Amino acid sequence: MRYISTRGGMPPRTFREILLEGLASDGGLALPESYPRYTAADLAKLRRLNYRDLAFDILSRYMDDIPPADLKRLIDTTYTAANFGSADITPLKTLEPGLHLLQLSNGPTLAFKDVALQLLGNLFEYVLAGNKGELNILGATSGDTGSAAEYAMRGKRGIRVFMLSPHGKMSRFQTAQMYSLADPNIFNIAVKGVFDECQDIVKQVSNDDAFKRRYRIGTVNSINWARVAAQIVYYFKGYFAATQNDSEQVSFAVPSGNFGNILAGHIARMMGLPIRRLILATNENNVLDEFFRSGHYRPRAASEVHQTSSPSMDISRASNFERFMFDAVDRDSAKLRALWQAVDRGEAFDIGETALAALEQRYAFVSGSSAHAQRVATIQDIYRRFGVMIDTHTADGVKVALEHRERDVPLICLETAQPVKFAAVIAQALGREPDCPAHCRGLEQLPQRVTVMAADAAVIMDFIAQRCEKK
Repeated sequence: MRYISTRGGMPPRTFREILLEGLASDGGLALPESYPRYTAADLAKLRRLNYRDLAFDILSRYMDDIPPADLKRLIDTTYTAANFGSADITPLKTLEPGLHLLQLSNGPTLAFKDVALQLLGNLFEYVLAGNKGELNILGATSGDTGSAAEYAMRGKRGIRVFMLSPHGKMSRFQTAQMYSLADPNIFNIAVKGVFDECQDIVKQVSNDDAFKRRYRIGTVNSINWARVAAQIVYYFKGYFAATQNDSEQVSFAVPSGNFGNILAGHIARMMGLPIRRLILATNENNVLDEFFRSGHYRPRAASEVHQTSSPSMDISRASNFERFMFDAVDRDSAKLRALWQAVDRGEAFDIGETALAALEQRYAFVSGSSAHAQRVATIQDIYRRFGVMIDTHTADGVKVALEHRERDVPLICLETAQPVKFAAVIAQALGREPDCPAHCRGLEQLPQRVTVMAADAAVIMDFIAQRCEKK
């Protein structure tokens, strides 16, 4: 398997060569030269596999320069009942016939990001041990990526984590989960701005080749291909759990901010998984919904980004959307590059109604958005009807999913976090706070370690350099 850049300026590279990188050398994102395809006979064999064996079958096709025995060991070490609460890893909960929740938030930090980042931490450590290297991870989070990355990387030999988050814009639980970590290899930086500005800084640093090489800068954001690859697995797992045979189609509903989670679903569909629809849900920051409804993609300025009660989706420039559009323009890197040159200047682009219709037919995306009152009402409705408590982001997904539900097509809503991470909204909706897992109790009372800084890449690069040179 070889990887190329969406912008066409990177020679084909192996998985291990791109694993520790952020952006490609030309500023684009790495993608496989082609997606492996599963036949109906292949799917029938996969259906019998447990999560770890399924992960190995899928990921070995993308990570084929890691010896199979080593990759199997890394996967088996990652996906354990101790880490994820059950051997199912991502169990399916049926609310009623044809309506399901795929439970992705049973990992250490109670968010779906754990599924990929726990594996990524083990992959990083494995590759670094082989070349006796060090890695300084620079990441940006709107809430859940940060804690999932930090818990995956804490104590890892040869790894430091510098995590940017928007100052004062995460939930109390999310903030405490990150800032209470005392591990010496973890550095939290609260940026005076919004998530998009944090993400822009990560990209600016990744595009500074000299700084990147000198300080061995890598990334755990969903611009890292390995994260997307790991998320493909649970689409297959959810499909098999919700169906009886391999001729059935299902639809997946996905709350989306940075487009990485639903991109994994798109790739699963390209690999041959019988997905009828991919239902994209946004909150008030509805840039992606606007695109899939109109063909018009207009990233917002920082001043236009809404602070909402589903804060992990308070994003207006979705990094992984570039990967999808690369497929949408038939992998024409010149076309993609022209579109993203406009995006990088803060401009919009419009593909037009005809191209949008063709896109919908080829890739089966539909979309919708949700606002605070609607997500509160959805939380109330799901709890009243099924006795199941869902978080605010999952509520956005369920609300939009039900608007697009089709008769006789199983509908799988991706649960993205546990309700305790957004307890204040749950209390508003249900009149009671959600239960807190034992290992997370008292987090908000712990001392917190964080440095508040301006949204200035040069200042943050200086901060990183000082810590790296203090060895």
